[in-house]
Amino acid sequence: MNNKTILIKNGLIVNSKEITQKDIFINNGHIEKISDNIDMECDQTIDASGLYVMPGGIDPQVHFREPGLTHKETIESGARAAVAGGITTFFEMPNTKPATITKELLNEKYEIARKTSVANYSFFLGATPDNFTEIENMKGNCGLKIFMGSSTGDLLVDSADALDSIFKVCNKIIAVHAEDEMILNQAAKTVNGTKFTDHPDMRPVEAAVTATQKAINCAIKYNKRLHVLHLSTAEEVEILRKYKYTNLITAETTPQHLLLHAPDIYKEIGAFAQMNPPIREKYHQDELWEGLLDGTINCIATDHAPHTLEEKKLPFGQAPAGMPGVETSLPLMLNHSHTSDIDIKSIVQWMCENPAIIYKIKNKGFIKEGYDADITIVDMNKEKIVSGENMQSKCRWSAFDGKNLKGWPIITIVNGNIVYENETMNNQFLGQQVQFDES
Repeated sequence: MNNKTILIKNGLIVNSKEITQKDIFINNGHIEKISDNIDMECDQTIDASGLYVMPGGIDPQVHFREPGLTHKETIESGARAAVAGGITTFFEMPNTKPATITKELLNEKYEIARKTSVANYSFFLGATPDNFTEIENMKGNCGLKIFMGSSTGDLLVDSADALDSIFKVCNKIIAVHAEDEMILNQAAKTVNGTKFTDHPDMRPVEAAVTATQKAINCAIKYNKRLHVLHLSTAEEVEILRKYKYTNLITAETTPQHLLLHAPDIYKEIGAFAQMNPPIREKYHQDELWEGLLDGTINCIATDHAPHTLEEKKLPFGQAPAGMPGVETSLPLMLNHSHTSDIDIKSIVQWMCENPAIIYKIKNKGFIKEGYDADITIVDMNKEKIVSGENMQSKCRWSAFDGKNLKGWPIITIVNGNIVYENETMNNQFLGQQVQFDES
């Protein structure tokens, strides 16, 4: 822990309601004071004139592949990628090898992160058809993950009875990969997929819609919190809109579902566009934006799921699904704000504030006095071409390779420590385990 004091001068502080020019004084890892023209002695002063000062981004869905698949990514490399992209906190998924299905395996991940992660962290426990005792006793982590349809890894809950039992005993937020396994199996038999443009048909809209409705029914039956991951269909937006005023159901989507569409992207980059649930036709994309704007979809996550170049270059049917995203998600959204009606206040709401609210994270997601000093400073005029070769992620590629983006984080502060500044990583400071309000 570094005890240096930092004074951020003249920054444009962004929240979901307004942008105000203020100074921020950071002491002992926390935001001590926010005011006009702070004049206090400090160890370091950052002139943020003309720059936007955001809460550190929170990515509530990443796959950092450790343990067991560290040739694709590690917690260390994934965390470096996160802070390079302005993300100060991540929640990591359980489909590692071994899968994270017990408290002991969960603690092993925390121990790795404690020694290697420059970002703040928490980890999902994975649901199986029979680890009910582990689920019932789960506490201190971000939540439970259910794979309702097979994707990558060996976690799968496709029994209605098991799903019902899990919702009955789980006392934390339940995040679901909502694709119905029976419909996926039927599609595999009836769709003669031979090319990457066939991928959306092999994982049809009906699979997502059916699974999402099943999960909603269970959440309502047992009055439990449900978060639907990586929403991909217009039909799911319509279903979820009915529940957006309840306190039970929330949802997220990804930058790639918002900015890419079928069939064009599959024709352009093939396997590098392949993920589950699939990137779909443009009318789905349009409805996802509508869902974000009207509050049906609450936040943006990446589903950062890296594979090696060699794996992705395999032919259709062999190349794995998944793409990296934690390093480019914020720049992609900032760039989009230059060419659309979306503004930086909405981006802060979707990528900082709402994830903190959804998961009841303590002292993060907002720039407030007394909160943790997790801060991202953004230069909205900085332009840079996305290049996998220059990324922190081990996989060294992006579905957005070659795209020129305007708007990049230039300084990332985690718990009062500058961990990334002007393309340079500072690995001497490590993040901390995220704390939650579990009352």
